[in-house]
Amino acid sequence: METAELESKVHGLETALAVQEANLAGAQATQAATQAGMSSTFAATHAGTWSVMAVGSVALVVGLFLGMAIAKH
Repeated sequence: METAELESKVHGLETALAVQEANLAGAQATQAATQAGMSSTFAATHAGTWSVMAVGSVALVVGLFLGMAIAKH
């Protein structure tokens, strides 16, 4: 093989390797973003669940007292 032909093949392999590394980095970034999104969604859902439970509990207690007050009259 000639030197020019070898240089061309090496350049092609270097380019292919660079593209592969860029694809891998992009895939890792996408995975990290997906995991971050899932974590924030879980946290929001968890907070929403506790908020609804707290509001429901307060409403239950207020309802009990109102019911007792109405029953006395």
